[in-house]
Amino acid sequence: MAAGRRSPPGPCCPSRVAVPSAHQSLPEMDFERGIWAAARDGDEPRVRQLLDRRGEPGQTDLAGYTALHYASRNGHLGVCRLLLQRGARCDVRTPGGATPLHRASFCGHLAVARLLLAHGADPAAADGDGRTSLHKAAEQGHRELCALLLQHNPALASIADAKGRRPRDVAHPAVRDLLDT
Repeated sequence: MAAGRRSPPGPCCPSRVAVPSAHQSLPEMDFERGIWAAARDGDEPRVRQLLDRRGEPGQTDLAGYTALHYASRNGHLGVCRLLLQRGARCDVRTPGGATPLHRASFCGHLAVARLLLAHGADPAAADGDGRTSLHKAAEQGHRELCALLLQHNPALASIADAKGRRPRDVAHPAVRDLLDT
């Protein structure tokens, strides 16, 4: 039985951490000073400070992402927990339909996915391409995450995306056996 791919430590999607400078636009500076960069970076004390000062965990950046999207994508469990405790919605969507669970699933962050599911995240929620969190995890070969999602909702394996592809159709070879139905 093949093992699933493991995510390297740190963020799954490398992001450039901008250093404030005269060359940054105002929106870039707002992002770096705001809750989104702190959540992306896993800076729990800064996230707490910003929540204490402004109190809005669900605020979106100019691209429509919340702090919970950034923390979920980067596997920052403590930040995710804090945001959820302060009222962040786990079912919030980007303009493209991505939820925090989609982000955690794509990047293989099992503990974050467990937390989101425990807070009511819908694993059957589809993004703008009709893809569920299982599509995302399967594509990347995240075996344990696929198993968790299937345990939570076995019907996920039969959900087709907008192109008619089920999770098995897009799955990394290391997880296809989990998706055989």
